[in-house]
Amino acid sequence: MTIESATIVQRLWNYCNVLRDDGVSYGDYVEQLTYLLFLKMDQEQVELWDRPSAIPAAYNWASLRNLEGAELERHYLTILTELGKGSGLIPVIFRKAQNRIQDPAKLRRLITLIDDETWSGLDIDVKGEIYEGLLEKNAQDTKSGAGQYFTPRPLIQAIVDVMAPQPGITICDPAAGTGGFLIAAHEYIARHHQLNRNQYEHLNHEALHGWEIVDNTARLCVMNLYLHGIGANGAPGEAGHSPIRVDDSLATHPGEYFDMVLTNPPFGKKSSVTFITDEGEIRREAQTIVRQDFWTSTSNKQLNFVQHVRNILEINGRAAVVVPDNVLFEGGAGETVRRKLLHECDVHTLLRLPTGVFYAQGVKANVLFFDRRAGGETASTDTLWI
Repeated sequence: MTIESATIVQRLWNYCNVLRDDGVSYGDYVEQLTYLLFLKMDQEQVELWDRPSAIPAAYNWASLRNLEGAELERHYLTILTELGKGSGLIPVIFRKAQNRIQDPAKLRRLITLIDDETWSGLDIDVKGEIYEGLLEKNAQDTKSGAGQYFTPRPLIQAIVDVMAPQPGITICDPAAGTGGFLIAAHEYIARHHQLNRNQYEHLNHEALHGWEIVDNTARLCVMNLYLHGIGANGAPGEAGHSPIRVDDSLATHPGEYFDMVLTNPPFGKKSSVTFITDEGEIRREAQTIVRQDFWTSTSNKQLNFVQHVRNILEINGRAAVVVPDNVLFEGGAGETVRRKLLHECDVHTLLRLPTGVFYAQGVKANVLFFDRRAGGETASTDTLWI
């Protein structure tokens, strides 16, 4: 991170410590920054570059500048509510947004803090670094549990370097988190290739696709991509489409296929729903994913993600998936998935990661690399597990 980026991150983060006294968590703080940064940068597009705004005048940054107290609080809440309606990039960022800063004076101070910086004048790499720095600080707050959505960037970079994505391909992360894999793939292609205009447009607006089931994480992901120039420029007066869909990627096949899948699905062995019985007892019921395109039905999330990744790959498409040890050694459904994967795909590499790579300490993780073969081909029988 550059000195300029680190300074701005520290300046923003220091103010978070003031809000902590009011019960605003790190995650809540980054969320509020996301809303305000987007509004401020949209306003800068108008004032500095004379571009049409993607936001109605009644809800833009300028409408916040001269308000104080209860009037500011009411108007800010209206902005969050109104911009969360509809579809596209803006509604994904503001979807189900809430104001977590209950003291209007402190909200006013945060607005001033952001207004003092000209964000559009910063290099795109600097803006991206600043936001990534805030996400990393949030992930290091173990109490919030945000670390599960933030894969360590050195690991992501190593995986992307090995996969070496090329211009013109489509790349998907069905468990996008805060967007680390998609951003790293974008940066790899831009850094290693001289792109013509069509290739650059494809990279920014068509190449990258992701799913994220948690609203708060999805908004952080979309903003992270936006600050890196991904999905940022739509038609005049529009912010562009969202490369991230807020949905359960395991629920159904999306009807799309991708050349490359890079993902670190959420760890945790089983999918379950908690409910209260008539007697007041708390019970958990396993949620088994049943899909016709899956080899086997199971409530094991990681096994379901492995099956899902294989099924959304184009023929000869390539995948790198972070998986815990249970995927490698579990019997029953696990054995079925492994045998099918070895038979139908070229499972060529298993990378064992050292304990402690993730913020969730003690997790034993691996990276599984495989390519989808054309129908009728026989996969290599160099067995990894059985």
